[in-house]
Amino acid sequence: MGRIRRVLVAGALVVAGVAGSAGWAAGDAQVAVTGPPPGTAAWRADRVDGEPLPDPVGSTPRQVALFMGRLSPAQQHGLARRHPQVVGNLDGVPVPLRYEANRLAIAATHDPRYTRLAAPDRQILAFDPRGRGQVAEVYGELPHATHVAVVVPGSDIDARTFDRANDPYGTPAGMAAALRGATRGEVAVIAWAGYTTPVGVGIDAASGRLAEAGAGRLARFTEGLDAVGAPDPVLFCHSYGSVVCGLAARHTDASDIVALGSPGMRAGSVTELGTRARVWAAKDPSDWIDDVPHIEFAGLGHGADPTDPAFGARRIPAADAKGHTGYFAPGTESLDSFAAIALGDVR
Repeated sequence: MGRIRRVLVAGALVVAGVAGSAGWAAGDAQVAVTGPPPGTAAWRADRVDGEPLPDPVGSTPRQVALFMGRLSPAQQHGLARRHPQVVGNLDGVPVPLRYEANRLAIAATHDPRYTRLAAPDRQILAFDPRGRGQVAEVYGELPHATHVAVVVPGSDIDARTFDRANDPYGTPAGMAAALRGATRGEVAVIAWAGYTTPVGVGIDAASGRLAEAGAGRLARFTEGLDAVGAPDPVLFCHSYGSVVCGLAARHTDASDIVALGSPGMRAGSVTELGTRARVWAAKDPSDWIDDVPHIEFAGLGHGADPTDPAFGARRIPAADAKGHTGYFAPGTESLDSFAAIALGDVR
């Protein structure tokens, strides 16, 4: 029994190595960023016409949306100026107001790591400078979209690496831009780096601890999209991001969930995900993830391979994608299939 345990745990640690796009480097334990955004204490102490503001923890996104809908434009902009970090991250706030607030919040950091995010043409839907930094960016016109997709990335992604140029299709920004282009601009795509991801190889990447924290944030984020009238999103979940999506699946209203380069979704089958969404899976033959033993033992490893027919997901062709980060490369079958799913063209 001791030998079996050692083999299984070793296999789970291999999951950590392959799930991280940074390769075989030592991993560092990360502290998950959770809870309300910075500035919440001042927000709670504020009033509009004597009325308290919706609590960032206790209020639902729909309650936030209803409150904001009762305010005049001047009152809304006043809140964005006084509390940019709260308004920029509060699900249920009108989308353009979040863009405005996040430009202010980014500028207020005076941190050169984030300067590029404050460019006038960028639509930053969420920004949190705590920890390694989290960010969500919209490609397209979200307030008027008829189709919405959300890219959920895997390991080694934060506000600094969100849009790195040396690996364009391995970043949420690059994936979102490629998907937007493949849909001929008909889908609003959100690059969502809204959780603390694992770094390199280590227990974090092999365990579900960070994914559990991320799943709660993703579920609330999608609830916020619904509260502002956006259509049900398609979730594109890469690598460790598919663990996040697997844990969030039963709590989102996503129309489709796509797992690509997945180490597992913490479920033995589509049925165990507890979702009404259609579930899809892609894995190319040259992806490192193909060498990972799909196990879960003592909290390590992420379970069944979503591309295994027994899992029950719909298989997406990906034979011409290259490596762990090539699924969104232009001209690949996988990207063409992703576009069709995002557009609702596949039944």
